[in-house]
Amino acid sequence: MRIFQSIQVQNRKQLARFCAPAGLPLLEVETVARHNADAHWMLKNRDGDVVARCSLWWQRTPLYGDHRLGLIGHYAAHDAEAASQLLDLACDRLAAQGCTMAVGPMDGSTWQRYRLLTERGNEPGFFLEPDNPDEWPAHFTGNGFTVLATYVSALVTDLNRPEPRLARVAERATVRGIRIRPLNLERFEAELRCLYRLALAGFEQNLLFTPIDESEFMALYRPLRPSIRPELSLIAERHGRPVGFVFALPDWLQAPRGESIDTVIIKTVAVHPDHRSGGLGSLLVARCHEIAHSLGYRRTIHALMHETNDSRKIGRRNEARVMRRYALFAKRI
Repeated sequence: MRIFQSIQVQNRKQLARFCAPAGLPLLEVETVARHNADAHWMLKNRDGDVVARCSLWWQRTPLYGDHRLGLIGHYAAHDAEAASQLLDLACDRLAAQGCTMAVGPMDGSTWQRYRLLTERGNEPGFFLEPDNPDEWPAHFTGNGFTVLATYVSALVTDLNRPEPRLARVAERATVRGIRIRPLNLERFEAELRCLYRLALAGFEQNLLFTPIDESEFMALYRPLRPSIRPELSLIAERHGRPVGFVFALPDWLQAPRGESIDTVIIKTVAVHPDHRSGGLGSLLVARCHEIAHSLGYRRTIHALMHETNDSRKIGRRNEARVMRRYALFAKRI
């Protein structure tokens, strides 16, 4: 068995090495710094090459039952041996800080990159979809981690499918004073601030939710502005106050493959808790499908849905076919 040298990152130069090891996925130093990890660790082999890395969080982590969670993120490992030693180290460090369960991979919160692709399927990767080597899930399960949650991306190929029940939903929404409009790129910053408040309320009950500052939310969505086709992202308002939204954008990865861009990615659906019982989420998705169809798109991808949340139920009603699976892992420590 090979033994690797463990190194805790202490300065900017080491952080740059942590972010750009040969043969492992690259990270941006500024992005990693912004995630405010409590520690960064890397393993080196005898030749001084970085063979594995991860960041750890034990402060400001999500609630999960009676556990005090520690998070393992920015994960990468060349092989199973390096992964085993890195994950053992991570769990030991988290336990020393009083954590009772390690969860990963998660880059600090569910607002950032988290979970691993576990079943690739036959469809190519889509815009903004996370990816990882196929062996990485076994790095976790081979070291005592079990699946904490599962997620899917699902494909809808009939965007003109009639849904009679939604006529009643739309009528009820109109009676309640709800109107649906497209995202206004002319006032993008103001739109994001409104969506921020709605997202906090809409996601509060999600698994492992933690709130973030408005500035962090803006930093996540602001870079997407050039990729947005505003007709596809819709905001539901009641008396001028946002109560739901669907955020969708074209699959820009199709063009580099020589394909026409015929797919829309439904990335986020959020509805204020006071309006969930009226089917507003389903109505927003249906409107998105209608508009996408009218613009010449043929398919939608309902991206990265937790298997038990409302978005997954909406996907089933649209006869969405699962095309990809992902998982988040946990281990008692």
